[in-house]
Amino acid sequence: MIGLLFVGFVAGVIAGISPCILPVLPVVLVGWTTPFANVEHSLRARRRRSASVAAGLVVSFSLITALGSVILSSLGLPQNLLRNIGIALLILFGIGLLFPQIESLLERPFARLAGRSPRGTRSGFVLGLGLGMVFVPCAGPVLSAVSVLGAAHHTTFYIILLSFSFGSGAAFPLFMVALAGDRLIEKNRRLSRRARNLRPVGGVLLVLMALAIAQNATSAIQRWIPSYTATLQQHVEGNSFTARELRSLSNQPNKDGSLVACELLAAKALIPSLQECGVAPEFTGITNWLNTPGDRPLTLARLRGHVVLVDFWTYSCINCQRTLPHVEAWYARYHKYGFDVIGVQAPEFAFEHVLGNIRAGAKSLGVNYPIAVDNRLATWLAYSNEYWPGEYLIGANGVIRHVTYGEGDYAQGELLVRQLLNAANPIQKLPPATNVPDLTPSQQISPETYLGYDASRYFDGGALRENASANYRFPLRIPVGEYGLSGTWLAKSQEITAIAGAELTLNFQANKIYLVLGGTGTVRVFLNGRFVTSIRVSGFPRLYTLLHQKSDAAGVLTLQFTPGIQAYDFTFG
Repeated sequence: MIGLLFVGFVAGVIAGISPCILPVLPVVLVGWTTPFANVEHSLRARRRRSASVAAGLVVSFSLITALGSVILSSLGLPQNLLRNIGIALLILFGIGLLFPQIESLLERPFARLAGRSPRGTRSGFVLGLGLGMVFVPCAGPVLSAVSVLGAAHHTTFYIILLSFSFGSGAAFPLFMVALAGDRLIEKNRRLSRRARNLRPVGGVLLVLMALAIAQNATSAIQRWIPSYTATLQQHVEGNSFTARELRSLSNQPNKDGSLVACELLAAKALIPSLQECGVAPEFTGITNWLNTPGDRPLTLARLRGHVVLVDFWTYSCINCQRTLPHVEAWYARYHKYGFDVIGVQAPEFAFEHVLGNIRAGAKSLGVNYPIAVDNRLATWLAYSNEYWPGEYLIGANGVIRHVTYGEGDYAQGELLVRQLLNAANPIQKLPPATNVPDLTPSQQISPETYLGYDASRYFDGGALRENASANYRFPLRIPVGEYGLSGTWLAKSQEITAIAGAELTLNFQANKIYLVLGGTGTVRVFLNGRFVTSIRVSGFPRLYTLLHQKSDAAGVLTLQFTPGIQAYDFTFG
């Protein structure tokens, strides 16, 4: 569990440098570096204020994420109350920068609470509280798990700790930005003397940014900027350790093998294909329906015979927003040919439970296909989903045929939609494919590759012999994205263990290759037949870096293992 707390902190740091930070960055620069009335201008004082703002952000964001929905529901209060309070606090502090008298009034309520601490520290903590209430970082599996469990009223003390860990990580880059601003002011005497004169400008900016956040007016900028941290987030949060630990928090049962196979293709596979992933679960626990005749509910049973895309999303999720133009274009192009989209609005934050917010968000984003409001996250849990967005493509027979997590691979996804539509009605002629620009980073990498027999979908060499030692030989040619074995190996559900003369060859596309290894021994690494390095393995299973190139490239990696080493899972970057 301690390892997951560390993963949560690192995931928070990644969220803190992602495009999702843009809406609050001006607030950070203004609120953390603009001096307040009666506050000394020393670097030490400004650092104390920055630390207090960061502490307030961590406390409010973490508690609201883990407990906000529970508290508001139990008190019968609207789910967007805390967000509205946060916006109001930012507006009040902006007005305080414009009018020092109002600022002094804002300081007074916190004087007794803060004792003799400087005034800037007192108000800074409250400013951080307001900032945490409106902070909406990009969601990965860690934040998704905390938000889902909180919304489903399954919060535990450990969930709260994990939320604080993520919040601390997210606040860390912002704190560094504030310190950099403090240092700039300290070194530039002219800027330091003029800092107080910038207070009115900062106040106006703070008020405008608060109003923009209230109206979700910053989303367009976020959608325009590609998710440059997506690959890094995938390596930190998209590995088997994190998935296993997060699933244990919610006591979710292990997924069947057919669904696991489809989820492996969700890790940016080079050539997505149709799979057999089991019958799609029916919608359950839906509180409201939007964009249906009379807002009446739909069922997958009634949609049998149609190709259906079940898209788990939430209106404030920037990753979802960048995916929406493609999904909307598919719906507009193929709906009359038997294609349906059901957007399952699964709330990440408390304010995303509010039906009015959902309606407004969907309207502003141009979503006109049916929306299932999954406020209790019952359908989310029925699918064992873990991502925003998470997309499940269902064939006309009601079977899940493909799973996609996150952004990208839109052309391949549309190709699968067209294949299923042609299969459902071979005589119809489909219109040309859509042409929506893809803002996802263009580099392609090999998919995450599990080596144990439970989820080994990229092994080229037949089936692994389960729970028994066996001799293997390399195939004559290994396709890109797959691997082969040579020598004697013992295959178990999650790992393979080297016995004698054990070698592994992987045909990859990436510039970084990582492998989870356990046991004690040595792994010799060869790239395209040339020796690269020798890695000493010892201790508990952990992630080792096998290769780190300067640019993306395809190649053949060969590994030679001493007996006793366990190999679990390849990831790429």
